[in-house]
Amino acid sequence: MATTKNYEWKYSSIGGVVRVKIESGEDIAHLGELDRKLWTVLSCPVEGLEFDRKTLDLLDSDHDGRIRVDEIVAAAQWLCSALKDRDSILLGSDTLPLSRLDESSETGRRLLDSARRILANLKLDKEEISLAEAADTVAIFSGTKLNGDGVITALSCETEELKALLAKIIASVGSLSDRSGEAGIGEAQLEAFFAACADYKAWIDASLADKAAIFPFGDETAAALDACLALKDKIADYFMRCKLIAFDPAVTATLDLSADALGAIASKNLAACSAEIAEYPLARPSADALLRFDGINPAWQPAFALLRSLVLDKEYPDAEAISEAQWEAVLAKFAAYTAWTASKKGAQVEALGYDDVCAILNSDAKAALAELIAADKALEAESNAIDEVCKLLYLYRDFAAVLRNYVVLSDFYGRREGSRAIFEAGRLFIDQRCCELCIKVADMGKHADMAKLSGMFLIYCACTSRTQGKTMNIVAVMTDGSTKNLRPGLNGVFYDRSGADWDAVVTKVVDNPISIKQAFWSPYEKFANTLTERINKSASEKESKVLGDMSNKANNVNLTPADGKAPEAPKQAPFDIAKFAGIFAAIGMAVAYLTTALAKIVNPWYNVFIILAVMIVFISGPSMFLAWQKLRKRNLGPVLNANGWAVNSVVLVNIMFGSTLTSVAKYPKLRISDPYRKKSMPCILKWLIAILVIAAIVAVLYFTGVINCPCING
Repeated sequence: MATTKNYEWKYSSIGGVVRVKIESGEDIAHLGELDRKLWTVLSCPVEGLEFDRKTLDLLDSDHDGRIRVDEIVAAAQWLCSALKDRDSILLGSDTLPLSRLDESSETGRRLLDSARRILANLKLDKEEISLAEAADTVAIFSGTKLNGDGVITALSCETEELKALLAKIIASVGSLSDRSGEAGIGEAQLEAFFAACADYKAWIDASLADKAAIFPFGDETAAALDACLALKDKIADYFMRCKLIAFDPAVTATLDLSADALGAIASKNLAACSAEIAEYPLARPSADALLRFDGINPAWQPAFALLRSLVLDKEYPDAEAISEAQWEAVLAKFAAYTAWTASKKGAQVEALGYDDVCAILNSDAKAALAELIAADKALEAESNAIDEVCKLLYLYRDFAAVLRNYVVLSDFYGRREGSRAIFEAGRLFIDQRCCELCIKVADMGKHADMAKLSGMFLIYCACTSRTQGKTMNIVAVMTDGSTKNLRPGLNGVFYDRSGADWDAVVTKVVDNPISIKQAFWSPYEKFANTLTERINKSASEKESKVLGDMSNKANNVNLTPADGKAPEAPKQAPFDIAKFAGIFAAIGMAVAYLTTALAKIVNPWYNVFIILAVMIVFISGPSMFLAWQKLRKRNLGPVLNANGWAVNSVVLVNIMFGSTLTSVAKYPKLRISDPYRKKSMPCILKWLIAILVIAAIVAVLYFTGVINCPCING
């Protein structure tokens, strides 16, 4: 037992680290008194956790994407202020008996009243409420006229006139979704609609005040302007050509329609060449700069005919041509109309028509709707209390789990049935193993720097779900088995917490000891690998040398000597019996030397086992000791920190606990005939060769004075 700020906390050792125990409602009520240095986690991200996102958002009160100690404490205090049975928080139930609410506190009374109103709206007669019931706002507020969200619907309106106007407002300026799920309007939509009506009326009234100037062609003014704009650029082009011809008559042929241009399309169907013909001048330009009505480019004749009927025949009834000044005078007539259309306001309600807009503005409908919205907003506190009930039930169900993953980490270390830490993403199956500890990787760059600090063997995988069309990165912790096959590019299958499968491809491996067993064999594997590489390298070099020598001899051989005689075969050296006898003598001495050494080693007989034990300790001992040191200090903290967690204490993954995080495939020992298996050396022969090799090494070391074993000397 220990005391922190006058409250007696209980402690336990979890994962090799002393941590605070949260085992009662009083512990939760006093979380604010717990020294920050004693919290396992100081903050964690909202993203990437296997937890109900609604609960996480409720805890993240400042909505910055992180859950900090202060927010956990605030949630604990709020929960405890509402409940008189605080121990029930640890149950993690999604159903709350109303008798557990504390009616002596303001928060408890408010939540109790709201919970009873929810049950009444749902037409349920009982003394408990579930999370599913509190979260179903559509069902709770279905059929209610006013529900405190400041949004009124057709159901809120008492007369058909108001319902019709509400529909017009929604069609004109949009709608909001009511708590019941129905489309409605709030204060903003009401003000926007009537402002648009006022603007539209003022805009129309401005045109009626100066109708002659704004509508020079009456009701056809808009169509007349469109006809002018359709030909405005083409007519301007025509008059510019006329000006250039007046300036220099020599350019007439250049600026007029050329025979070459017509010749280029003469062989085609001219009826289908209207686009090319439209590129030619509007009419044949001349120095007098008059646009004659009877000489218009055929491609532009329909548009010019419309312009003439709507504008030119009215302005110049008997004219057969117009000058540039007359054309500019026509365009000037639209100046007032153009300015008026540019100042248009209230377009949202234009579809209603001027008369309907005036009728709406002259009625008292706005005041009636405003009163309904005000009456609805008056119930805001009561409706917000209903939202508080939903918050209460989310926290009542999940807060204990949050504490297990934030203060204690018992979900991670306990490995309870059906319970896993919120940062665990799923399981990775790869190379006949299942990695239970897999974590989503938010930032590969951070993980590249932090991973080496964990002391764990890590496998980074890129995962793809073809059915969901999603990708993600994970890191898996490997704690058992061999590592020789684990390399980038290896494929596996990842199963997320919901059971969905993802294609997993290894992208990176961080090498660290996996187990003592692996460390025992590691020196021998490294020696075997090095020896194999050396032999392969030597064989490759010798093969290259032999092939090179053969190629050189083949290239240098003289197939046709100058004297025409066949080349003599090289003379073989005579057999040197003395040299041969010396070689056999040396081999015999070596065998005798080795036999003498073995005789000393095996006398007495148990020396063999002593020497074997010494050699094993000498070779594997350092590797096993270093692995043991690293394995007992493996820390998950750096991996979580790289994901944005602020882990306040080490999260050890020691040897015993680590063995539970990876399971290796195990087959029963059976005598099964397999005609396709690789023929291997008998086990007895393998051991005999190993003993002889070790004995030879020891003998050489002994007789060269490198080692001095008393058991042999004796």
